Amino acid sequence: MSVNEKYELRGINHLALVCADMQRTIDFYSGVLGMPLIKTIELPNDMGQHFFFDCGNGDTIAFFWLVDAPDGVPGISAPAGLPGEEELNSATGSMNHVAFAVPPEKFDEYYAKFKEEGIKVSFVLNHDDSPMGVTRHPHDGTFVRSFYFQDPDGALLEFACWTKTFTEADVVHEPRTAADRKVPVAR
Repeated sequence: MSVNEKYELRGINHLALVCADMQRTIDFYSGVLGMPLIKTIELPNDMGQHFFFDCGNGDTIAFFWLVDAPDGVPGISAPAGLPGEEELNSATGSMNHVAFAVPPEKFDEYYAKFKEEGIKVSFVLNHDDSPMGVTRHPHDGTFVRSFYFQDPDGALLEFACWTKTFTEADVVHEPRTAADRKVPVAR
């Protein structure tokens, strides 16, 4: 049985995003990131297309190209830029970012490769439980290492690797509610 006792979940089947230009999306996800394009669909009534890319372990990331899709709005549809440079905010119901799991032993190599290829990336974030939540250098308290970049439509992406196994001691915060938000809650 999976970790989830209610349903036997096996990971992410696919995450569906929306792009402005399917060819540019193929060039980035297959050409730059090396994800094979594994399925293409023409939607009925000339609505658009739905294409799927293999992102490892049987998981896929999919894109809709919709003939009537409005342009995204940075800071609402997705964060305005890379962590540490721009605002991390995005609207409720939006997708903030997609993190792809990479092997810890290849993390630094991948970061260097992105920089060599001229892809704009954030600095490496070593996520920990410090007051800022990140440090510049990994240490025993680092639980995930990551760096961020954007796709051609501005979707925020991340390469991340876990560096420790979590225990019950890692679940210590009380969840916030809609009443805790600083903006008026829509009814």
